[in-house]
Parts: sequence; C-alpha cells; structure tokens
Amino acid sequence: MKKIVVIGGGTGSFTVLRGLKKYPLDITAVISMFDSGGSTGMLRDEFGILPPGDVRRALVALAHENGDNALRELFNFRFESDCSLHGHSFGNLFLMALTKITGNEVAAIKKASKLLNIKGRVLPVSIDHANLGAELENGHTVVGETNIDIPKHDGNLKIKRVFVMPPARVYSETKQAIEDADVIVIGPGDLYSSVIPNLVVEGVSEALAKSKAVKIYICNLMTKWGETNGFTAADHVREIVKYAKCKIDYVVCNNHEVTDKKLLQKYAEEKAYPVRFDEAELKKLGVKVIGDNVITEPVLIRHDSEKLAKIVVGL
Repeated sequence: MKKIVVIGGGTGSFTVLRGLKKYPLDITAVISMFDSGGSTGMLRDEFGILPPGDVRRALVALAHENGDNALRELFNFRFESDCSLHGHSFGNLFLMALTKITGNEVAAIKKASKLLNIKGRVLPVSIDHANLGAELENGHTVVGETNIDIPKHDGNLKIKRVFVMPPARVYSETKQAIEDADVIVIGPGDLYSSVIPNLVVEGVSEALAKSKAVKIYICNLMTKWGETNGFTAADHVREIVKYAKCKIDYVVCNNHEVTDKKLLQKYAEEKAYPVRFDEAELKKLGVKVIGDNVITEPVLIRHDSEKLAKIVVGL
C-alpha cells in the first residue's frame, strides 16, 4: 500500500484522516504537540504531560467504524456539568491516565490505538516539552499556542515568525515516516497554531527535503483573526514553503462560493472570511493547482472529508 503521511493537528487533520481511512493506504498522522488551551492545557500544566487533545482527535478520526461506536463517542465525550471535571474531554483524561500507566506518551498513544482499532498510526511530531511562540510585526512576542489561537493582543498585527521554545527535536519514528512516505499531506488547519508548528521542529524540514514523496498542501477555507487576516490562497502557500523549506507539488483549494449567507455573517462577526482563490498567483509559485468544490456547510464551513480524500488519492 502507498504510504501517506498527514502533517497537522486539530479539526483539519481529523477531516483529512477520516476520509483517507476508507482507502487502502498505509496512513501515518503526524500531530502537533504544542496545544496549551482548554482541557489539554489544564492537563499539561497539572500533570506535566504532552498535550493530548490533537492526538485524541486523530485517534478518533482513524478509529474503526462499525455498528457500535460507543468507544469513539466516549473519547469525544466532554464533561459539561458544573463539576470538577467541567470542560475536560474523557479522551484527554484517558490518554493522561494511560501515560502514567505506560510511563510515556508514545506508549500511551500506541495502547489507545489498539483499543480503538485505528487504521494506521498516530505519531507526535516531537516528544520534547516546548511552547509555541510568535513574533509580531511590532516586535512583541506572544508565548503559548492558546494566546496565538485566541489573541489577547491586537489581532490586526501580522505574525512575523513562529517558533518553539525551547527548541524541539523531531521524534525519530516520525522522521522516518516522513522520509519513507509516498505522499505527504500538509494541512488544512490554523496556519500558525496548528500546521506550521510541526514545520519549525528541528529535523522536520530536513526530512521533508530528503523525502521523495509527492507533497500536497490543502489550503484553508477561511481566514483566521490574529493569524491570517486578509490572506489569499497564495499567501498560505508562501508561508508553508517558507517553513517547510521544500517544494510543494500540489495545492488543493476551494473554488466554490459559500451559499449560506447567514453562516458567512456568523464567521464575519469573528472577523473570518473565505480565503480568496487567486489561481494566477498560485501558479507563479510553481505549484500545480487543484481548484474544486471541497466544502460542506451544514452548520460550520468545513472541508468535505470524502471529497478531499478522493482528490488526494487521485493524485
């Protein structure tokens, strides 16, 4: 089977992985390990573990789907009542407990993978404890993934660069997976808080350069306040190439207009707008452009898992 590596985190990776698992592929999900908000952040601070949230999402995405999805639903269950567990995800707590039992996060992920009977494997981009940082155009530095994701500073300020502190090194098994891949998918996901954090880990860009895989970037559907204000598709690609330090072969972009105006208004209230598909500028970057209707918009504007997987497999 073709070896495919998906690099990212959050709901973006979840969407891609959920579609790809339906095909005969050898799938590896490489997940960012710098989340610092919500349940993940609390467990990270209290127990000193690597953040489990994005790993949990990837595990659920790749979990076997049969008649009884109770275990998958349990991993997604979040305590909402007014109690000491309020806001925590059961899956995050489960991974934390497994880490304490097995002795390390990688062993916990592998044990959870067996319990969920996932297709493929989930690997951390690094097992080094580090925080995400961003330098803004005014010279100010923001520390912590959650502070970049939900800016407490002036969100109009552009991000000049992102980094991890202290420096983190790519996990050995992850490095080998990238080098051995036939296809590498980067994104989609929040550009500076989910996707690029993987690329600034020491050894990742070198592994990407060494890999002979076809490299595909899936562009975001919407801009993100405080991260990609006013970004076009070409702007996204420029930043990916800047940090990946390798040639991107294909970029997959949505070229379909969102039809639900009320839904667009809700996003506009959060200063999020559709990413403009500037095909001519994209072609100037030397990438092959795949423009298609890849969205679904029942409640939120999201990529369609099945459409994305069909395009990726086709490439």
